Amino acid sequence: MVEAQISITRELADRIREAESPQSQLVRFGPDKPLRLDAGVDLSPFQIAYQTYGALNAERSNAVLIAHALTGDQHVANTHPVTGKPGWWETMVGPGRPIDTERYFVICPNVVGACMGTTGPSSLNPRTGEPWGLDFPVITIRDMVRAQAMLLDHLGIGSLFAIAGGSMGGMQVLQWAVSYPERVFAALPIATATRHSAQNIAFHEVGRQAVMADPEWRLGRYLMEGTNPSRGLAVARMGAHITYLSDVALHRKFGRRLQDRSNHTFSFDADFQVESYLRHQGISFVERFDANSYLYLTRAMDYFDIAGDFDGVLANAFKGTPTRFCVISFTSDWLFPTSDSRAIVHALNAGGARVSFAEIASDKGHDAFLLEEPELFAIVRGFLDGAGKARGLKKA
Repeated sequence: MVEAQISITRELADRIREAESPQSQLVRFGPDKPLRLDAGVDLSPFQIAYQTYGALNAERSNAVLIAHALTGDQHVANTHPVTGKPGWWETMVGPGRPIDTERYFVICPNVVGACMGTTGPSSLNPRTGEPWGLDFPVITIRDMVRAQAMLLDHLGIGSLFAIAGGSMGGMQVLQWAVSYPERVFAALPIATATRHSAQNIAFHEVGRQAVMADPEWRLGRYLMEGTNPSRGLAVARMGAHITYLSDVALHRKFGRRLQDRSNHTFSFDADFQVESYLRHQGISFVERFDANSYLYLTRAMDYFDIAGDFDGVLANAFKGTPTRFCVISFTSDWLFPTSDSRAIVHALNAGGARVSFAEIASDKGHDAFLLEEPELFAIVRGFLDGAGKARGLKKA
């Protein structure tokens, strides 16, 4: 038992248990199948937690992989076992939805370095019997994709009909198309970029420093020492959440309205509704996410730079690709602005790829891809329908 190995609180023991034995489907890769990381080391043994929806057809040609964003997980279209909330993309994935589970076999894996069952810093290091903490190797988006490819091999799926994701998920979509172009028929990178901007790296660094400044972080050993850097992680989440919204969305939702009071308190309580909202976001986040995973996944996004692997020429990454693309951005997304998506489209055009592009007018900011956006749903459905006809896709 975990409790017999380490003296920790019940809450943290439950978190480790979820990291080791999640309420998901699980594949464990032994020492004979290591994951070679960009850091130059092998991760072995390791495991991947994932969820599936729908049925694989006889030709094994209808598989769709959903790549989750920074704070997402594998529970894309089912009730979350920890929070009890609906899946994070149930607007997009499910029976009759644009990514229709009555037509497609949908797979959503938890990424390497995360905290919901796939091996990450809160998992137990087999060499010590304790959580990895900062001994866990730094991972990249490419490492995440390599692990997903190993999962598909295990499932006997040679190629994907499509892969879709937004933000960090969109980075995985692009990396899949670069690393395994012959395995991806159609790709939907949404609200993303081929590299992280200096501004985005800066935002992430502020969040990481908030976590590491929390005295309960204990140099990443909080699980072993029975503490939890919840305050630092909550502040990191609050800061990041602001970047997911737009000024218009914040003003429409909150303005300068006061929270449960008619006058200012002349204190540092949450006088304004927007303050109360951000505090709630921070508190709810720490209940389901691991602080060290936050450090590792933000660093993976920072390191992402496809052109850097091709002598700075982005078009060379997609030269001759057989994959067809639909690139989508939102007008009010200032975290991954439309200029980032246009750069993807220009590179794809230069590489001779089949590509369509849509900029959706929305005032909801970066998070628009997760919300009710009828135009987004229509575009995704239309793109997949067209790709399905091109591939001669049969129903399950």
